[in-house]
Amino acid sequence: MDDTAAKREGHSLQHDESVQEVKRVKSDDRGAVEKSSEAPEAENILSAVTATKVLKDSAREKSIFIHGKLGDQEAVVIMESTPITEDTLGELFAKSKLRLESEGKVGTIYRLQAPPHLNAIKTTVVCPATDNHVKKYQRQETFLVEETDADYRSITLPYIEKHCLSVQWVCNILEKKAEVERIVYEDPDPDVGFILLPDFKWDQRQVDDLYLIAIVNQRNIRSLRDLRSTHLPLLKNIYKKGQEAILQRYQLPTCQLRIYLHYQPSYYHLHIHFTKLSYEVPGCSGERAHLLADVIQNLHLNSDYYKSQTMYFPLRADHGLMNKFKKAGRL
Repeated sequence: MDDTAAKREGHSLQHDESVQEVKRVKSDDRGAVEKSSEAPEAENILSAVTATKVLKDSAREKSIFIHGKLGDQEAVVIMESTPITEDTLGELFAKSKLRLESEGKVGTIYRLQAPPHLNAIKTTVVCPATDNHVKKYQRQETFLVEETDADYRSITLPYIEKHCLSVQWVCNILEKKAEVERIVYEDPDPDVGFILLPDFKWDQRQVDDLYLIAIVNQRNIRSLRDLRSTHLPLLKNIYKKGQEAILQRYQLPTCQLRIYLHYQPSYYHLHIHFTKLSYEVPGCSGERAHLLADVIQNLHLNSDYYKSQTMYFPLRADHGLMNKFKKAGRL
C-alpha cells in the first residue's frame, strides 16, 4: 500500500472514503495537521496522542504509521524522516555532534546528532480517523488482479459508481478555489487544458525528488479505461506542455522524466504523474503505471484500446473491489 497515503496521490487502488477524505484534507485543510520546520511553532498536539498500535513501519523509507487516540477521537499519525539536502551540508557537518559506534577496516561508523532544525520529522495527523483509514495504512498483502473488458463493465464500474466519493477537491483546484499558489503551469483550454502542480509527496526542496501532477480540465474522464483516440489532442498537449513547463521551471529535460498514469487510479478524475526518472517513487512499477507515451501510441493504433484491453493492477487483501472479484470467481 501507499506509505505516503496522506498525500494527494496514493500509490495503489483506493476507492474508499479514506483516500478521498485525506486528499480533501490536503486541499481544504480539513482533518490533518502537518508539522514543518519552516512553519511557525505550533502546539504539540502529539502530547495528547495515545498510541495503541503500529500499523506499518519501513526502515528503508524511514517512516512509521501509528494508530491511536487524540483525546477521545481515533487518530492515525504518520511520521517520515525528511531528506538531507545539499544546501544544509555545511551546517550539518559543522554543528552536528558525533558519537563513535564502531571502527572497521573500511570505515568508521558514527551516530550523528544534527541541530534540531535540521533533524525534523515530517508528521501528519489524520483525525478523526475512520476504520477505513486504519485499514488503509495497515500492512496488507497485495494481489494482482486481471480485469477484462467484461470484468470492468460488470464488476469494477458498478463498484466505482457505488463507492467512489466526490472529487470536489479536484474541482476546487480547477476552479482556483484551492492551491492557487502551488500551480506550476496552467492551460485553461476546456478541451485540452490542464493544471500542473506539485504532488504533496514532494517537499519541493530538491529536483531529485520532483513529483508533479497534471489534472485535466475535462471532468468526464475517470481513468485510463475512458480514453479513446478523440482524447489524443488532450494527452499530447499535456505531454508536450508539461515537459516544457518542467524544463523552464526546474531545468529538467524530457529524457530525465517519467510521465505516466495509474490504473487503477487513486481518484477518478484523469490526472497524469510527472516524476524524475531516477526517483523510485512508490506506484511507478509496471503493474500499475502506464507511460503516457505508450498510451498515446496505443490510442493511435486502436481508438478502443483501453476499452477492450485486459488490464492488470494490484489490490490490497482488504479492498472492497477485491471482494467483488472474489465473489465473481475472478480470483
